[in-house]
Amino acid sequence: MRIAFHHRRRTNDRHFSLESYFAVVRSYLPADMRAVIAVAPYPSKGLLRRALNILSAARHQGDINHITGDIHYVTYCLRRRRTILTIADCRFEQLPRSIRRTVLKWLWYVLPVWRSSVVTVISEHTKQRLLAHVRCRPDKVRVIPVCVSERFKQRGKSFNGERPVFLQIGTAPNKNLTRLCKALIGLRCHLRIIGPLVQEQRDCLAQCGIDYSNATNLSEEEMVAEYERCDVVTFVSTYEGFGMPIVEANCVGRPVVTSLATSMPEVAADSACLVNPFDPQDIRSGIERVVNDAALREKLVANGYRNKARFTPERIANEFISLYRDVAARQ
Repeated sequence: MRIAFHHRRRTNDRHFSLESYFAVVRSYLPADMRAVIAVAPYPSKGLLRRALNILSAARHQGDINHITGDIHYVTYCLRRRRTILTIADCRFEQLPRSIRRTVLKWLWYVLPVWRSSVVTVISEHTKQRLLAHVRCRPDKVRVIPVCVSERFKQRGKSFNGERPVFLQIGTAPNKNLTRLCKALIGLRCHLRIIGPLVQEQRDCLAQCGIDYSNATNLSEEEMVAEYERCDVVTFVSTYEGFGMPIVEANCVGRPVVTSLATSMPEVAADSACLVNPFDPQDIRSGIERVVNDAALREKLVANGYRNKARFTPERIANEFISLYRDVAARQ
């Protein structure tokens, strides 16, 4: 059985992406399944380039076609009954109501879902948001979460209560860096930021008097080291389709302060301190609780070690293998 994994053409470096996620899944495929990687020839920009991506996908079909996110529109010319579509989030609903939002909804969600046999999503939250916008059978949408890399392993560290290091992963608008900065005003700490900073964010860091350092384009190995060096992971996003840093912190053994919004409570379960991402004072209160309460930190870390078992590569890969067999068996 040939499984064609249809990937977008990447235009920038990201710590986590669906491409690396499915590379792990492919490593667990049994002998009777052969993976074929079909990368879109062009970045997903402009009508002509997207049309060429659609035609390329049609020329590189397998017995099963799996669109692994972002380029949902390549479903248009694939065999519908043999196509699986993975949707990471419904971020379009964050856009103001407009013609652009409506077009995006139809071209990236409504039509691709219709052109697929099965849709997988990475959280129950994403499933519910998708069903709120797209009319289809609920059982057509299956929740298969993201697996965590086996490189993220338990590593003990003495907690620096005098000047803790907070690890902030991501600088996109939804990562909520500005409110985090306001929450940290006056706290003795060091903020380690992973991701490119725009001038507005640098100005905010300076105005809030935050002691920080910044790194970009890190390898997975370097990211593991970032988790190992930090004391607390701060991940107070306003929106996430999943929230991988929560689970990665669980694996390494670092307490997490995260958001009570969207998918993050679902992913964290009882392994994180949940805060209101739109309220800097609530973010600060959560951070102070974790910093000042050793028993709470130990509890969060212990719960995190249990939580990570839900996201092991073998467990997630087996769910996809079962799905591939199910779709292949359909007439």
